[in-house]
Amino acid sequence: MRIAVLGVGLIGGSIGLAAKENVEEGEVVGFGRDPERLRLAEERGAIDRAATSIEEAVDGAQLCFACAPVGALPELVRAALDASGDDTLVTDVGSTKQDLVSRTPDPRFVGGHPIAGAETAGVEHARADLFQNAVWYLTPHEQSGGLLYERLHRFVVELGARPVAVDAATHDRLVAVFSHLPHVLANVLASQAATRLSEHGEALRHVGPSFRDMTRVAGANTSIWSDIYRSNRAAIVEEIRGFRRELDEVERRLEGGDVEDWNDRARDDRRALLEAGAADGPVHELRLTVPNRPGIVAQVALELGRAGVNIIDMALAPASDMRTGAMTLWIGGDGQAERARELISGLGFPVGAE
Repeated sequence: MRIAVLGVGLIGGSIGLAAKENVEEGEVVGFGRDPERLRLAEERGAIDRAATSIEEAVDGAQLCFACAPVGALPELVRAALDASGDDTLVTDVGSTKQDLVSRTPDPRFVGGHPIAGAETAGVEHARADLFQNAVWYLTPHEQSGGLLYERLHRFVVELGARPVAVDAATHDRLVAVFSHLPHVLANVLASQAATRLSEHGEALRHVGPSFRDMTRVAGANTSIWSDIYRSNRAAIVEEIRGFRRELDEVERRLEGGDVEDWNDRARDDRRALLEAGAADGPVHELRLTVPNRPGIVAQVALELGRAGVNIIDMALAPASDMRTGAMTLWIGGDGQAERARELISGLGFPVGAE
């Protein structure tokens, strides 16, 4: 498999390293604007060779990853699609999806977002294990090609990540609360503490671990995060308003001294969130027959993704008459296979289990 990586920073470099470690006979071709970064990526083994143009990078590639700040992705993805053939799947790694997906109704494009990263940037910090056990959101649209989607899904699994299909709007609402809002709050808290430091001097210099944990992402890479804040501003503003309402309630509790239930609920909520990301348990195989038309794979994947059903792996096999196809899904977790059967049956597709 030939993989094109357009942008060889932390994420692009890690994709290259992970592909070379986990994909048999995989070749990674890198492209970027900085020759020195490309040279470093080649030295570190993140790419096999550097291309001098997007056309050269995607030539013969089965997968192409656009790894750039959110604001640059529409132009980069469009250039990759224009240079690619019918058998190249183009995806991205941006943390907002609605704008990009709405601009790219091409069957060769599937939006993507690995929930992985670090405070450090650059290919020098890339790691082959960056995506191990990480959620990797996939946002197919109605025209996304089924076989191409399967290829991307399988590749993500091979890297050790857990692909989860969601629609672009749902994705942006989710990341607004568990990724973007924490960055906003870290910025506010860091600035508020700095103001107190100027007022009280040495008394605040020795901060505790809870403050360090809460502000770890404060002031993250401005060239990346300014695009993210602008791109997902509506969802972020909605979460800020919700957070403000919660703070008003906390203020009332503190004034009345009624804090025990509030603190206990937060502990229980956090435990539930951690348990939701725990191991999936046994794996079940489902086989279904679907019509061979654009958007079917995306329809099934999104339906299961919305219900929280984890697709561990999938395989597609068109019938000889090309009118229908067999779709095999491997579902993780006790009770999830039966839920998947109900949802797929609700879509009107016959499904059996093994």
